[in-house]
Amino acid sequence: MTRIVIEQKQSPAFEGRVFGNIGQYEILTGKAFGELDPKDPHNTIITDIQFAPRNSRGMVEYVATFTLVKPMDLAKANGVMLYAVPNRSNRISIPAFSVVGESGDEFFLKRGYIVLHSGWQGDIPPRSGAETITVPIAKNPDGSSIIGTALARFSNMPAGTNTLLLPVAHEAASLDTTKATLTKRVSEEGAVIPIASSDWAFGDCGKTPFPGTPDGNKVCLKGGFDPAYLYELRYTAKDPLVLGIGFAATRDINAFFRRDSTAANPIAGKITHAIGQGISQSGNFIKTFIHLGFNQDEQNRIVWDGANDHIAGRQLAMNIRFATPGGAANLYEAGSEPPLWWGDYEDTTRGKKTASMLDRCRATKTCPKIFETFGSAEFWGLRMSPNLLGPGAKVDIPLPANVRRYYFPGTTHGGGRGGFSTETPGAPNACELPNNPNPQAETMRALIISLTGWVTKDAAPPPSVYPRLDQAQLVRPDHNAMGFPLIPGWPLPDNLFNPLLDYDYGPEFKYSDLSGVMTIQPPIIKRVLPILVPKVDADGNETIGIASPLHQAPLGTYLGWNVTRTGFYKGRVCGFAGGYIPFAKTKAERLSSGDPRPSLEERYRDHAGYVAAVKAAVDRLLRQRFLLSEDADRISRQAEESNVLR
Repeated sequence: MTRIVIEQKQSPAFEGRVFGNIGQYEILTGKAFGELDPKDPHNTIITDIQFAPRNSRGMVEYVATFTLVKPMDLAKANGVMLYAVPNRSNRISIPAFSVVGESGDEFFLKRGYIVLHSGWQGDIPPRSGAETITVPIAKNPDGSSIIGTALARFSNMPAGTNTLLLPVAHEAASLDTTKATLTKRVSEEGAVIPIASSDWAFGDCGKTPFPGTPDGNKVCLKGGFDPAYLYELRYTAKDPLVLGIGFAATRDINAFFRRDSTAANPIAGKITHAIGQGISQSGNFIKTFIHLGFNQDEQNRIVWDGANDHIAGRQLAMNIRFATPGGAANLYEAGSEPPLWWGDYEDTTRGKKTASMLDRCRATKTCPKIFETFGSAEFWGLRMSPNLLGPGAKVDIPLPANVRRYYFPGTTHGGGRGGFSTETPGAPNACELPNNPNPQAETMRALIISLTGWVTKDAAPPPSVYPRLDQAQLVRPDHNAMGFPLIPGWPLPDNLFNPLLDYDYGPEFKYSDLSGVMTIQPPIIKRVLPILVPKVDADGNETIGIASPLHQAPLGTYLGWNVTRTGFYKGRVCGFAGGYIPFAKTKAERLSSGDPRPSLEERYRDHAGYVAAVKAAVDRLLRQRFLLSEDADRISRQAEESNVLR
């Protein structure tokens, strides 16, 4: 870090609220100015850093935003800095720990945590309230533009659209459409229909008729885009951002606030331990940060003592020329390349040597203690099973001693709203089935306390709980193998998963490091690899993992998959959204619909019976250390106050 600038100070913050014995907090926001030595071995793994412009000292510069949340009385801080990795520049980690009656802020702040956020995704333009970073453009040594193969795919655009944006920072190198290819298709498997180069343009037709105003960041189609089709553009892009700098910036910003003892650091001397926490895309960031060796700072010290990658099925495809780190496991996107696993595993299926995401940090003795947490939707939408089994899906990969894995059965991506209601929720956007209410937040609250104890006191956390192949708990994603029931009027899970594909991106792509240059776009699909999912019981509910009280006293079937209701992908898996199939309330209702699953009255008899089932589940989770006592009391009250069988 060369300079820390605090631009705004809210003191006290949170409208002056007092957080338990810790007191009031303040929020500092500003910018971190940093520079990197491109020849330093800690930085040489960054793709294209050797082509980044340098200052007079031969260093590569960046500027990142940051937000620091700290007690006004630092003597009351608990010594733990929680780095909450932003997701697509948004600060979502802390709100994910919110429950009814208590926000995620209150949960952490009343315990004395210091919370840090900072920008790391360099292809997101700066905007108010976002955590962003400015990174340089790579250039050839003579100052000319670096160019490369690029791919853009468009679907589900509004009717009447005539202009679409290309990916940020993937500007076309030439406006000559004869040097690019635009096609369309009615399905992923459908015939590819070429579009004549004279019928489209790199331009903006929003205010000017076709071919519009020339613009290398936009594509315009004569007559407009048809939402019934998927459009695919293959072209040559120029001026790639050096996006991998986002990893080094995160390393250095964390190292500064944790260890710098000068007056420039507003929390100097108050941090004894640091934990990194990321959700979904930012959980992928956690994995790749560790895998590429960034948990060792430039002085060879550990950055995070603990890390929690939550609902993160892949690694982050950012350290790549013309990367799209905001991708979401769509077709042709990188991120599911080996290694995806914490333990040592030889990927004979794809011909890769024995490797682990911990190889680099083990060599430098900078591995954190890791909690990997995820739910059912990650198996279906994010191809999670190779993380556990490898791409061959034939053996459980053992976990190292510094890793715990906790699985939340029957949950949507990030968990549902919780509570106990017999009212059927609405469907997620574009999905067919009702939204899955099965929560994760209460379990996550207990687990982050356990991770903190493991890091600060070496207090042993609960043992890992997740589905295993050697116990016949993972099977093919079809209803027969799963044991999923036939429920009249409701879909089956068959083919509702995101396939795992083995891609060839060309010889300049470094698969084991998810780094380098892709010279083949779209990549060649070499093979389809197996995906496995958890088995279910006669109700269609999963049985392995840390089941919430709602899952243990179910009001229906809680699914990690859903069906796309409309648009180009109609009938396919609906992103990472989980669905919900409620039970009938009475035996008569069940029999009239032909539902094989017992009704609520058959299961619990009456409201008191249901409350007893919830309280029994709460007691089990308390004993297992997967629930905090404060949340246990609240959940029991929610069940008592619910409308179930009233």
